Amino acid sequence: MTGQLRTSDPAAGNAAAVALGGCIALAAAMGIGRFVYTPILPFMVETLGLSQAQAGLVASANFLGYLLGALGAAKASLPGGRRRWFLIALAVSAFTTAGMAAEAWLPLFLALRFASGVASAFVLVLASALVLDRLAAAGRPGLSALHFAGVGSGIALSAVLVAGMAAFGSDWRELWLASGGLSLLALLAVFRLVPPEGAEAAAAKPPAAGHGDRRRLIALVIAYGLFGFGYVITATFISTLVRLTPEIRWLESYVWLVVGLAAIPSVLVWSWLAGRLGTARGFALACLTQGVGVALSVLGSGAFAVLLAAALLGGTIMGITALGLVYARALSPGDPRRSMALMTAAFGLGQMIGPGFAGYAYGLGQSFLLPSLVASAALFIAFALTMEWRRR
Repeated sequence: MTGQLRTSDPAAGNAAAVALGGCIALAAAMGIGRFVYTPILPFMVETLGLSQAQAGLVASANFLGYLLGALGAAKASLPGGRRRWFLIALAVSAFTTAGMAAEAWLPLFLALRFASGVASAFVLVLASALVLDRLAAAGRPGLSALHFAGVGSGIALSAVLVAGMAAFGSDWRELWLASGGLSLLALLAVFRLVPPEGAEAAAAKPPAAGHGDRRRLIALVIAYGLFGFGYVITATFISTLVRLTPEIRWLESYVWLVVGLAAIPSVLVWSWLAGRLGTARGFALACLTQGVGVALSVLGSGAFAVLLAAALLGGTIMGITALGLVYARALSPGDPRRSMALMTAAFGLGQMIGPGFAGYAYGLGQSFLLPSLVASAALFIAFALTMEWRRR
């Protein structure tokens, strides 16, 4: 078997290396570039006096960039190939992350986080398409779990980086610079691990058509948008929530780490569950689980409740993402690209609205209770829309 894999075809010969490269790419662009804002935000709020509404606006700018970037990356014709574009996007992600240290000016924060969102979407869409195609060509689709583990790995790594540097007195600017530098190192590793596309790209088969089910597809798109809204409030503000609660403030260095560690095996776990119960039920139950975690983040008391909420959040984000896209593909007649675009748009809209809503609601009541419960309710509705109670 090993001898068969060692061929001149990159897709067949370097499956594990390509999967590792995809993992590192997602760790840099998503786990760090997109989500490191969460553990750094409390330092920015404390030092710069950002309001929660301003903090939410900056997060929403990133999610708007992600929405537009994902739609752009889904276009069939991108000159130069997928690898070139996602490597460029990785570089943009690294430099816009480091650039957040340049000047404490809200319009600059908005522009940089918007550009970072575009870059992270390009990396997720194009790297995933390229890596999954190569793994399929090599007969190693099971390695896709390693690829998607990159998001959780990046979150965990960024949590350790921020906590470690903060313990030595680093300020918010140094945290952004270090995060950008780490992303730049990741770019160099990915360049080596993911070689240029070969003949397998030209010979790739078009995606298989699904069986088509308009009603279920519409329900799934709505549910996916509710998921975007439901997860993002807690994902953006959980570190800030901990810092604002004196009795558990000591957890600030750990809560985001727990989110990342829980995310690492999540795709594998939820894919296994979906294989036993069906993709629709797996997706629905993941939404329900996340809804419980989001509610627990504000209704629970004490360290255990907050850490459990963090684990439920991290343990479902990528699981819901992966199952949602797989299910949409299965429900799409013909080329599923339109359905993927609809899913991306719904998700992007939901996560763009969430932080701004939460920041505004916090300004009214000085609490994350109301926005978090609204987010939890959105996830429960997503569960109800997609759960199949009877076996088909």
